[in-house]
Amino acid sequence: MQAALYLIPVTLGETAIDRVLPEYNRQVIAGIRHYVVENIRSARRFLRHSNPDIIIDELTFTVLDEHTRIEEIASMLAPLRAGEPVGVISEAGCPAIADPGADLVAIAQREGLPVIPLVGPSSILMSLMASGFNGQSFAFNGYLPVEPSERVRKIRQLEQRAYQEDQTQIFIETPYRNHKIIEELVRTCRPTTRLCVACDISCENEEIHTRTMAQWKNAQYDFHKRPAIFLIYK
Repeated sequence: MQAALYLIPVTLGETAIDRVLPEYNRQVIAGIRHYVVENIRSARRFLRHSNPDIIIDELTFTVLDEHTRIEEIASMLAPLRAGEPVGVISEAGCPAIADPGADLVAIAQREGLPVIPLVGPSSILMSLMASGFNGQSFAFNGYLPVEPSERVRKIRQLEQRAYQEDQTQIFIETPYRNHKIIEELVRTCRPTTRLCVACDISCENEEIHTRTMAQWKNAQYDFHKRPAIFLIYK
């Protein structure tokens, strides 16, 4: 097995692993002893589900999350520099996409170390695929500002870019604020601007709806405390 930094996707929710991850990923996991993870407990659980025969106590785990100091990250590549493969596992979806694993990948690239991304679910891309919006020009904007006036200003900027640049604008929100952000979008945007809400992607209760803001104003929905991606387009 090649010594490389393997970016290992995980499920986006309580989804059967064989529904969203290829068998090849299991084969790669079987050959890795060193992992850099966002959360050790959930990473161990994923590895057990992926490879039931895996001996967890023989593996080493190093935490890389939003609290990790940047000067600590480079040392996490020590096994790879010594010729052993290293796996990266984030909390959901694909590592290094809206994820602190990106800092580790950046260091590996600077040092000329091999980086291999594995196939798996990305809520950002899957929501874009199902939205009916422009898939050739799009931007992921992360979280919107929390302060109300700044949030409204940002929403207007994103809507303007959607029209002027013909670009799909994608963002996320804390799940308990899902309904509030939809209400803010309806108040702030043009009635004809379209909004797609992609909720619980790849899970059994998945919902993906594209409507104009005028239609969302009168729509019935329940996205409270459910992971969701928001996309706006002209």
